[in-house]
Amino acid sequence: MKTRNPKLGALYALTGAFLFGLNASTSKVIISSGITAEQVVLYRSAATALLAGLVLLVTFRAGFKVRLRELPLLVTFGVVGVGLMQWAYSQAVAGLQVGIALLIEYTAIIWVPLVSLVLFREKVRPRIWVAVALVLGGLAVVADTFGGSVQLSPMGLMYAGLAAAFLTFYFIAGKRVQKTRDTMSALFYSMLISTLFWLVAAPWWQNPVDLTSGINLGGSLAAFTLPTWMLLIWLGIFGSFVPMWLSYRALHHLNPTGVGIASTAETVFAFGFGLLWLGESFSALQLVGGVLVIGGIVLAQTKKS
Repeated sequence: MKTRNPKLGALYALTGAFLFGLNASTSKVIISSGITAEQVVLYRSAATALLAGLVLLVTFRAGFKVRLRELPLLVTFGVVGVGLMQWAYSQAVAGLQVGIALLIEYTAIIWVPLVSLVLFREKVRPRIWVAVALVLGGLAVVADTFGGSVQLSPMGLMYAGLAAAFLTFYFIAGKRVQKTRDTMSALFYSMLISTLFWLVAAPWWQNPVDLTSGINLGGSLAAFTLPTWMLLIWLGIFGSFVPMWLSYRALHHLNPTGVGIASTAETVFAFGFGLLWLGESFSALQLVGGVLVIGGIVLAQTKKS
């Protein structure tokens, strides 16, 4: 039985959140260039499946074996928890400000303990609920929910709500997938299934992407234009494979509630990159909100000796 290390799990989750936060700005720039949300998810899933498959081929070929009884959960996890979750979030970002989309998506941290408590009778420590309150309150301030300056799109809200539901499933199902599978094989199969799903749902050949064209980075990096293929490779490796692997590893050491709370730091990182890269405003009040989020994360990861 593998030893659980909550501190290591928190480090994995926070590092993954940092990369996902950077990915939010990267994805926004790529989608604004005309590449669709479905294509972004397809490229991310395919690149991650390829990299995870190569790692398995070299380190643990037995990980390719799948028992018949595993297939229902694996397929559902790959389609709903990975493919549809990434798609819904991308659609939400297209219709809402990044912070608002993330705020709604990460209400999943409330749904996870409720679902786990009702369906699986998992115990939830009281301090988790205090941490949840701090995180949600901080995210509300960071996203300027009460400022009144944000116009919310009904379709964007719907997609953000779907993203929250799919993220809840991702945290809970991901934990159960890894009870019978190692991290890399779980990552490989979930991304492979997501890739196959989007190949059918949104065939790339019907609207091919010109990989040789350039994408302007915009904002403070507007002086730079990079080839589309280069940004897609970056998106596949550091916007998907590495942070997804880290989130899987975190689930080995933390319960779904803990990983969900730690992962909300993605919102703070996303606003930081939005400020430094895209030139988005970041007020002192939003900084206070960020402190509340980090406080909630720290509280969630601490426990009495």
